[in-house]
Parts: sequence; structure tokens; C-alpha cells
Amino acid sequence: MNKFVSLAIAGLAAATVSHAALADGGAKFLGNITTRGQIRSDFNQYWNQLTSENGCKWGSIHSVDANGNSKFAWDNYDKCESGYKWAMEKPGERHFKFHALIWGSQKPDFLCTAKNPGITVEKTKKYLTEWFDAVAKQFPNLEYIDVVNEAIWAGSNYHSGYAKPATTNDHVGTDDPSCGGSYIIDALGGDRIVNGKHQYDFVTTAFKMARERWPKAVLIYNDYNTLSWQIDEGIELVKTIIKNGAPVDAYGQQAHDLKGMDKSTFEARMKKVHDAVGIPLFITEYDIGEADDTKQANDFKNQLPFMWETPWVAGITIWGYINGATWVQNTGLMNESNGRTTDRASMTWIKQYMSQNLQKGQNNTQFGVVIEPEPQTPFKSMTIPGKVEAEDFDIPGIGSGNDSYSTAESSNKGDSDYRKGTSVSIYKKATGNIVGYNNEGNWYEYTVDVKATGTYTVYAAVAAAGNTSSFQLSMDGKNVSEVISVPAAAAGEENYDDYNKVNFDVNLTAGKHILRLTVTGAWFDIDYMTFVAKGEKDPEPIVKDDPITDPENPVVDPTNPDVDPSIPGTDGIAQNLQLNNGRASDFDVYDMQGEFVGRLSAYNMEQAVQIVKDSDVIKSKGMYIIRSRYGSNMQVIRVAK
Repeated sequence: MNKFVSLAIAGLAAATVSHAALADGGAKFLGNITTRGQIRSDFNQYWNQLTSENGCKWGSIHSVDANGNSKFAWDNYDKCESGYKWAMEKPGERHFKFHALIWGSQKPDFLCTAKNPGITVEKTKKYLTEWFDAVAKQFPNLEYIDVVNEAIWAGSNYHSGYAKPATTNDHVGTDDPSCGGSYIIDALGGDRIVNGKHQYDFVTTAFKMARERWPKAVLIYNDYNTLSWQIDEGIELVKTIIKNGAPVDAYGQQAHDLKGMDKSTFEARMKKVHDAVGIPLFITEYDIGEADDTKQANDFKNQLPFMWETPWVAGITIWGYINGATWVQNTGLMNESNGRTTDRASMTWIKQYMSQNLQKGQNNTQFGVVIEPEPQTPFKSMTIPGKVEAEDFDIPGIGSGNDSYSTAESSNKGDSDYRKGTSVSIYKKATGNIVGYNNEGNWYEYTVDVKATGTYTVYAAVAAAGNTSSFQLSMDGKNVSEVISVPAAAAGEENYDDYNKVNFDVNLTAGKHILRLTVTGAWFDIDYMTFVAKGEKDPEPIVKDDPITDPENPVVDPTNPDVDPSIPGTDGIAQNLQLNNGRASDFDVYDMQGEFVGRLSAYNMEQAVQIVKDSDVIKSKGMYIIRSRYGSNMQVIRVAK
């Protein structure tokens, strides 16, 4: 059983409180944000919780020097450090929420692929770790943290620009189109798609990193439009990361989308979200952009009492209170003129409501969620003696330890629709489907039924272009083979169509077991493994692909330099050019954001470079990556148009 951290959100009631702020003495906080980058002198009269509007965001604090070394500006224009110190002056009475550790928008410029062409996945991972460590050192006693902000997949992109600018963002976005995207997702472990659904692995990783550094903090996932347009998508994300092991304590509803929402609709939607995710909710960025004072006040009257009086709403943060100094017009609660403030109707009502209903505020003291793990299950029935097809790995389960495969890639790089939705790269060959693009450390698991205890000979159909590829077999966590070397193709070739058989012996015990194949040396294909009793011959001869005539694997015919249009992404890429004798090999082309441009066939890297530079398919000048299909050879080139 996988029990997540039990969340204790302490009540604010204390033996001695000042009762200066509206919610002092109540069971939860009523907070607000900095104004024009400052903590106003009247802040303490109204609010007992503070969020820095922009000052704690990654891009506001983290920069690098000329040598690429991290620098951190803690008390910047928007008072991140001052907000933390403000709360630490009266712990238990004042509260501070760090917003936010990871956000696809307002990230540091040095993470942008267009602004920093030298950024890589590994460098991004390094900077991420330095960022988390630096925040933990500067703010060791954080009470509330928005760990990840706006990561819901909606349509064709995430809510904010994690991988590329979020062009469909209907929020008032801060994405910088000139950024060009980042490697944040890859650096945090990618985003697998299983059965058509995003697994948000990068979100789970971020929460695990946060829990390691702040074991007592309330860790929040925060997003917008989660009470209107993306209710179900938000629920799906939170449930998924919980099942995958993220120590998420609460779900933050930004609540920017509540203008005009009636009381019954608001309450029904809040209840739907909470009942589905099973963890507390926060109202994290609440505002009503309404010029009509009466209409704005009516929205507050219809919505705020439910927030305050519902036990599983753990706290409320209003997003600004001085009209004209908020991010969206007419969301302020007070007007200011010549240094004097006057209440709008909404603020007058809030003051009255809180004074009369302070003790109605409820807050559960214990919140927990128990997630029952689900084991991996066989994709196909497999017995030994018999054949194990590499692409028929088990169906992943739910929870830590129930994965059935692990890859370095976040998505399928292959050309087959078989097992679509996994990140395993599966290709079509003459013998059927094979598993390729194997990075060192990849592994695949298969549920097998061994019919009898004994020694078996394994014949594995494998192909490699170099001499460094290898794999190892284990059963139920114990190695049953040595590291097995994969022989390279014929001398002078760089292709994965030349399959060979390797054979070795293993000792197996009767019964059902989990067989794991682990890649110990990268860049080889594996088609299948056949297990026979020791001494028996291989029942299946190798079937090699014909690189010219095989309809399952069309490539360039040396007599015709046009790329076969049946290969996805290659139409028009290859132009007339003098080809060498021998076999062609496939090369994949990516832009610097990691987006796939197309696939071409050439006889060496030099010719592949020339094809890309001459191609009409490349529409934009810039840097591009050409990679031999399995990564054994890669080159970065500049294309000038």
C-alpha cells in the first residue's frame, strides 16, 4: 500500500492573536499579494497570508554569469525574501506561500533554446537542481509551496510554455514567443503517454524533489481554468501524479475564471474537483475583474462564503486589492487617490462578512489519501520454452515499482503504431515490429511462465551498427545472464537491417516470473528472444530486410536518389545527389527545440548534411540536429536561407 504524506494544515486559532487582519483567529488564512512589487503598509490590517506576485518566480531570481554559473537575487523588485521574513516575524499568525518553483512561463532566459543555443537537457537538469537547492537554503521553513504551475495538457500544448510557447493560452499569458521553448520536461524525466493519456512524469519528479528539501511543507499543484474549461483535465493530472508517486498535498485553484459564476454552479464544481482528487483545495489567485461595483460584490457574496466555511478548502488568497495596481483591470477591492483608499462594495462586504462569520471558517486538521497500487499485467501470454517478442513488454501498473519499462526518451521515436502511447521506440521491419533507439539504462519487462526448471539456450535476434552495444537478462530482480555483446553489422556499414543471432545459456526456475531485459550498451535493435532447452537448435533462421526491395522497409535505391514517399516525413527532403556504392542508412532531422522535422536516407553523414542544406523542406534558417537513426552518429549544422 502506498500512503501519501498525511497533510496537517494547522488552524490559525491561537491563545494570543492581534485580530488586526480580517481572518486572524479563524481556522484558515485570507491572504493577498504584493502591490507594485511592495508589501503595503496597510497589508497587515486586512490580510494574514502573503504571496509575492512575481518576485519568487524562477525567472525573477535565477540568472547566470558569463561563465554559466548560477546567481540568485532573493529580495528583488517584488520582495520574495521580504515576504518570507514578514511571515517569520509571527509564525503561526502570518503565512507565506512560495509561488512558484516550476512554471513554463517566467522561467530564466538562459533556459530558452532560442536565446541560449548552448542549453542542453543535462545543463537544464543541473540548473534545476541548483535552483531547488538554493531556495531550500534561503527559505528552509517554507509553509506552503506552489511546486508546479500550469502544466495541464490542453489541446496541442501545456497551459504554459514548458516545451514551446503556449500559443493557445486563454489565460492572460506571460509566455515569451522569442524564448523558443525549453528542456524542462526532459530534464525532469519527460512526459510519458500511456493509453493516450499524459503521465506528467516531470511534475511527479518536481514534487519528489520538493519533498526531499521541505519534508514539512504543504506542497501544492496550481493551475487556472480548473473551475470552468479544464475541470476534467485538471482532475486527471492530479490523480495521475498521485498514482505515480507525487507527494502532492493540495490542489490550487487559481480562480481567475469565476466572474459571473452563480452560487450553485460554483459550489457544484468545487465539490466535483474535491471529490475526484481526494485532497484539500486552495483558492490561490482569486479575483473578479468587474467595473460594476455591485456585480463584483455579488460574485464575492456567491462564492467566498463557501470557500471560507468548507473544511476542505485550506486557505484563500485574493490576487491584489488596490484597483489599478492589479494584473487585470477592475479586479481591485479598493480605490486609491492622493494616497487615500476607499473601499469598493466588495471590500465593504468582505469586512462585514468576516467580522460576523469568522468562527464559521472550518479547516480539517488531517488530510490524507491512500492510493492502492496496481501491478503491471502481461500484454501477451508468454511461456518458456517459447518466443518473447521485444515489443510485447508488460502493460504498466500504477504506483512506485509497477512500471513495466523505462526509456531515456519521453516519446516514441519509431515508425510503428504498435503500442502507441508508450515511450518505447518501435519500428517496422520485415519480421514485424522491433524495439530500437535503445539508450544505455533502458529496460523492458515481460511476465513469463517457465514450464520446467532447467537450463535454457536463448537465441536473440539483434542488430547494431557499432561494437559497443550489449544487454543483460534478469529474472525477478536477479541476473540470469552475463552482459551479452551485440555484434556489429558488416564492416563499413552503418545500418540496423543486418540482424544477427547471439546465443547464451540461462538457468531458470519453473513458475511465473518477471523477465527483464536491460540495455547495458546503447544503440542496437532487438526483435525477439527464443528460449529452447539446452542443446536444441535455433528454431528460427534470421530474416534480413532487403534495403531496396522490401516493401516493409523502403529506403533510397542507389539508382534513384528520390526518397521513397512512403517513409513519413521524407517527402521532398532528399534532392538529386551523387550517391556512393553500398547501402543507405536513415537519418532523423530535428530543430533545436527537439521537434522532428523529417527523415532522410543517405550513405554517410556528409551526404545527410548536404541533403538537409539543399532541401526545400527546411523553411527557416537556424541550427538543426542530424542524427543517425539510432544515435550512433550526430551532427549539429547551421542552415542559412
